[in-house]
Amino acid sequence: MKSENNHRIERVIGNNVILVKEMGTEREYVLLGKGIGFGCKTSGFIDAKDPRIEKRFRLDDRDQLSQYQSLLEEIDPEVIQISEQIIDNIQKHFTTPVNNKVYFALPSHIQFAIHRLKNGMDIVNPFLYETKVFFPKEYEIAKIAAELIRAKFQIDVPEDEVGFLTYHVHSAVTNVPVGQLVKFSNVINEMVEMIEAVRSIHIPKESMDYVRLVTHLRFSLERIMQKKLVKNPYVKEMKKKHKEEYQLALQLTEIMKHHLQTDIPDDETGFLVMHLYRLFQVYSS
Repeated sequence: MKSENNHRIERVIGNNVILVKEMGTEREYVLLGKGIGFGCKTSGFIDAKDPRIEKRFRLDDRDQLSQYQSLLEEIDPEVIQISEQIIDNIQKHFTTPVNNKVYFALPSHIQFAIHRLKNGMDIVNPFLYETKVFFPKEYEIAKIAAELIRAKFQIDVPEDEVGFLTYHVHSAVTNVPVGQLVKFSNVINEMVEMIEAVRSIHIPKESMDYVRLVTHLRFSLERIMQKKLVKNPYVKEMKKKHKEEYQLALQLTEIMKHHLQTDIPDDETGFLVMHLYRLFQVYSS
């Protein structure tokens, strides 16, 4: 029944996602909720206080509207269904509510991945090892997601793609954009390559030294981006006592500064010096 408390259904995107317009204001909303789209029909109505509505957000800016239109026009409905299954599984494994944007980002990613795989295009993930190290729980969920995609679309999903799906799982529960995760991985790779080049060493990815190094670098990047300054009382001592490590640390902070577009605190440079010193006790040129 049409009333002021109703929303008019503009489009059923999936079992858990519908697009509606608010009666009276004509504002567009996306409603999210378990089974909310089941049995709904376009041009029908849904009560604004329907208990199935878990989340509601407005398409009130150009970027959101563009994402939504792309979803409607380009995404295979079966991809949306698989995405919903994957998101449901993510929610089962985390107490944190999923980010609304995953309902757009994940199906778009899966659609493109399926296109590449069906057309014989390689999916290469240079960050796979680091991804498995940093996000083991998310990686296991991504493996389940890959199996759902394989079974539905009859395609083999390589481990490299599982790594990319892991980013989306992590982003869904942390609100950290996938683009930022990729950027961090790029920066870390560049920094490790500089360390190896300057010192003429090779740090095997399977070694604990490599894991400790990249873990430190990622935490450093996160602190810098989040403006979480951790005081380092040994900075001045590090500069005098470990001059070679300090000079390399300055080069590394330049990489960070370039990619993150922000100044790097001296305290973080000092932590880099400390970690480089420990590393070079094992790997010396």
